[in-house]
Amino acid sequence: MTVFVIAGMAMALAVMLWVLRPLWRSRPLPGIALAVLLVTSAGLIYSVVGTPRALDPLQRTAPETLADAVGQLEAELARDPNQVEGWRLLARAHLAQDDIEQSMQAYDRALKLAPDDPDILAEAAEVRARSHADRRFDATSVGMLEHALAQQPDHQRARWFLGIAQRQAGDAAAAVATWEPLLDQVDAATAASLRPQIDAARLDAGMEPLPEVAPVAASPVNITVSVSLDPRLAMQYPQGASVFVIARQTNGSPVPVAVKKLQAGAFPLTVTLTDSDSLMPTMKLSELEQVRLSARISASGEASARPGDFESAPVEVEAGPEVAAALLIDQVVK
Repeated sequence: MTVFVIAGMAMALAVMLWVLRPLWRSRPLPGIALAVLLVTSAGLIYSVVGTPRALDPLQRTAPETLADAVGQLEAELARDPNQVEGWRLLARAHLAQDDIEQSMQAYDRALKLAPDDPDILAEAAEVRARSHADRRFDATSVGMLEHALAQQPDHQRARWFLGIAQRQAGDAAAAVATWEPLLDQVDAATAASLRPQIDAARLDAGMEPLPEVAPVAASPVNITVSVSLDPRLAMQYPQGASVFVIARQTNGSPVPVAVKKLQAGAFPLTVTLTDSDSLMPTMKLSELEQVRLSARISASGEASARPGDFESAPVEVEAGPEVAAALLIDQVVK
């Protein structure tokens, strides 16, 4: 810190001498005195209100636990409370610690800064519902979800939660109208799990069940992957980041055989890779005996790795009809 202050004052003195050279050429003593006075004043002011310690790498240690990360984030938000993503990450962290009240307060701060953000609105509504013993969405939560869909009609999470709220309120027909557009937005497996919920709501509303759809052929390979995130990185990925779960050959081309892309959210995430996630018809998961799995958080949302992305170490598994694997994202792409 001492070296920093001395170096800063030396640089400032050099600048001052250059700027004031017309004065000290004609009147050297007053010019030099003025320069020294300005530099000394600047140094004293900075020593009081500045933070040269922030430039010291030893002062920027990575958090080792979620509690440490929360403490650092709270300190950063106390310094600069106008960080929308900071409040959102703090809310997620408190939720991971099962501190619903603190999570709600952090989401409230985020919404004051970004009242039209559909992601924050949907997350805040969910946390409010979790604060009630019966997990009901109150009027405030419903208003958040409706506002989220007004901003982004295809927001899946807000649409799903709003349908639940409408079912809780006994308005089955409204839930049907809210949920049915999801069938065109989600993959076949998710749609298959959603249809019974819609049919139940249609039955309560006095409507006929949805038309039958042709069964989807079962994939000969189903690899269920649980993706976790190291707590030290939990506060560092930006809003809108994507998670890629990737399957490659263990020996051969590095080109992915199958990929699934998700929105970064609460970890751990669980995804299932099947032949439907294969990128090329000439190479499917079911054609491999072994698969190398990895996961990556991409700030750009693009599939190719970039410096600053977060990724897991690869894990190799046997390909089969019922396979489970776990990945931990704990590395920074260089």
